[in-house]
Amino acid sequence: MLVDSARITVRAGDGGKGSVSFRREKFVPRGGPDGGDGGRGGSVILRVGEGLNTLLHLHHQRLVRADRGAHGRGSNRTGRGGGDVVLRVPPGTVVRVAGDEKIIGDLVDEGQEMVVARGGRGGRGNARFSTATNRAPRTAEDGQPGEQFELDLELKMLADVGLVGLPNAGKSTLLARVSAARPKVADYPFTTLEPYLGVVQAVDDELRTLVMADIPGLIEGAHDGAGLGTQFLRHVERCPVLAHLVDLADPTSVEGRVDTIRGELIAHEEPLETRPWVLVGTKTDAVGDREATLAELAEVAEGYGVAWRSISAVTGEGIDRLVGVLFELIEGAKER
Repeated sequence: MLVDSARITVRAGDGGKGSVSFRREKFVPRGGPDGGDGGRGGSVILRVGEGLNTLLHLHHQRLVRADRGAHGRGSNRTGRGGGDVVLRVPPGTVVRVAGDEKIIGDLVDEGQEMVVARGGRGGRGNARFSTATNRAPRTAEDGQPGEQFELDLELKMLADVGLVGLPNAGKSTLLARVSAARPKVADYPFTTLEPYLGVVQAVDDELRTLVMADIPGLIEGAHDGAGLGTQFLRHVERCPVLAHLVDLADPTSVEGRVDTIRGELIAHEEPLETRPWVLVGTKTDAVGDREATLAELAEVAEGYGVAWRSISAVTGEGIDRLVGVLFELIEGAKER
């Protein structure tokens, strides 16, 4: 189950109190202050973990609390520091303070860490306050409180190519054809209810791969939340290349359906119209007037100034050519 958002409260540990203590030793009649410092409180840390692709493990974790620091003790003994709490998150996790749209962290690389709540500093013991004029201080500090925040975590999947289109455009079938991913495929709208990722190998080099994301079907008004709406549009934000799929077996206007999806990408809060993309006509095996349909597809692509390909994920027609185009677009995007 993909859970791509979570709200958690993180509370770092308070620092320990400093100690008020004096030496009590035989033959030392005027033993001085020897109160130790309090220990530092533990911090809360987010770390990108290998193999994670969901925030499900944090979805119901309302409060994450780190240990407080131990109090200082006599004989100049410093209190033990509180243990840090490390929360593993999937790559692509965006961190915000709840109620604020400003991004405070973007965790994308494996092992990358971010301290989201720092532990409080331990208080100083009375040994720290000893001076030439105050040889027996009876003062020590309390530890500082640890930081506390309510955080919104949001997952934006990392992929090289995002598949977009209306429901039942053939996105899941294409992903299943070119990769080992097995998204749900059926003949009704909104079959895909969560994004799927698949690894695609280059036709001429098995060592060259790209990651393809199947995004649930979009409809008019998706940028305002219609259908599955903005819940999944945000996953396209990290894709440097888009493949816009359109069902050629659908008798309605190709241009109208392409314009609908392009409009939603443009209207999204983070506009996506500048991403390199290719127009892909699907289900050529079910097309009646093939010549006229492909001519219409070519005309629409020419109007947008992009490349186009026609495929059948069932028979395999045009798949290799499409994969080649996607690798070319990705290389171009990396150079830019």
